[in-house]
Amino acid sequence: MLRLIPLLLMTSAVCAETTAIINVNVLPMDANRVLTQQTVIVRDAVIGAIGPVDSLPVPKGARLVDGTDRFLMPGFAEMHAHVPAFGSETLQRDLTLFVVNGVTTIRGMLGRPTHLELRQQLAEGRRFGPRLVTSGPSLNGSSVTGVDDARSQVRAQHAAGYDFIKIHPGLDADEFAAIAATANELGIPFAGHVPVAVGVASAMAQGIATIDHLDGYFAAMLPPNAVGSGGYGGFFDVLLAAQLDATRIAGLVRKTVAASTLNVPTQTLFEQMVSDTPLGELKARPEMQYVSAATLRRWSEARTQRQAERGFDRAVGARAIALRRALLHALHAAGAGILLGSDAPQVFNVPGFSLHRELELLVDAGLSPYAALEAGTSKAARFLGLNTGLVKQGRDADLVLLDANPLEDIRNSKRIRGVMLRGHWLDTPDIERRLAGIRRAD
Repeated sequence: MLRLIPLLLMTSAVCAETTAIINVNVLPMDANRVLTQQTVIVRDAVIGAIGPVDSLPVPKGARLVDGTDRFLMPGFAEMHAHVPAFGSETLQRDLTLFVVNGVTTIRGMLGRPTHLELRQQLAEGRRFGPRLVTSGPSLNGSSVTGVDDARSQVRAQHAAGYDFIKIHPGLDADEFAAIAATANELGIPFAGHVPVAVGVASAMAQGIATIDHLDGYFAAMLPPNAVGSGGYGGFFDVLLAAQLDATRIAGLVRKTVAASTLNVPTQTLFEQMVSDTPLGELKARPEMQYVSAATLRRWSEARTQRQAERGFDRAVGARAIALRRALLHALHAAGAGILLGSDAPQVFNVPGFSLHRELELLVDAGLSPYAALEAGTSKAARFLGLNTGLVKQGRDADLVLLDANPLEDIRNSKRIRGVMLRGHWLDTPDIERRLAGIRRAD
């Protein structure tokens, strides 16, 4: 059973506090650089000033945070989150786990009508959690009944105030085209999966904002007349791996760059499902203490079923992982945008914790630590149109204080000393109290 501690809501008075983070090393995330021995002043939830510790005065009465030998960077954005229903017993747990792991923004990829109110509560500090950018309910082969209905649903979601349209599988080519045309006309982004009937090249040509999970790329890497073409490919087409032509990556990358489409790989979800990592090792990860025993059983069963599918073996899984990593590296090298997202909470992806695992996998795929961090900070903020993502005067104060430099070792992103959420400082004892309140008791 999970235990929840009472919420600490951030009132306007709390958010109006002034905080000085003193003698800290700053990763501004505007370039691959570190500003040493700085003082950062936060007033009214905005970064008011940054300067050398010896020359920038500290306002009288400010809360003081010792940043000596530590590193301050922008808070992270989880660009593929699944947000529980408004009344779910796991909602506050998930929101809390995001924040204590330094995730100050989430993009909800499976929206519900109640998420509009949740977005407002979070923005106003009436509920503790990261800022929320939310899709509407998924448009897919079951929820859309034709071209006219597709157009109508896009208009309705735009009028309701959702931030973007979520695409799921099953749409036919005409329905997808109607969604794309209507969304482009209204100026609301659409993002997510690539329906089989559409294909990745057509989805990009029609303006899909992000492709999540690298969906559709494997199908596009099949040689002409391949046996797997048009057939069942399994979990994100893992079963096609042995037939794929890696030389087709270059052409797909060129099309991605030309379309200005960004990718949210969720590589940690894929690798945990198809790798040869023992199931017991996944279940024994420290963060699993924050999910219920029933959830762990479901996750274990889902992975076991995937790996028991006909045509899957360790060699297929390993080749699929290698090809996805090669694709990721090629996309990044060519300048195609990559955004940080892990798909949490999904199979063995505990909110917040999984984003740090995603960072490590991006580096394993060949990105530099700076490029991986950029995918979840400055690039994510720019894509979402938020005033976050940089440690810079005038930016919103969503910040993370680390005990070591993640530019030197990406694993240091997990060494969190404190988090600033919209100007409100959470220190280590506060983080530990919150974690203790949601730790599984069994």
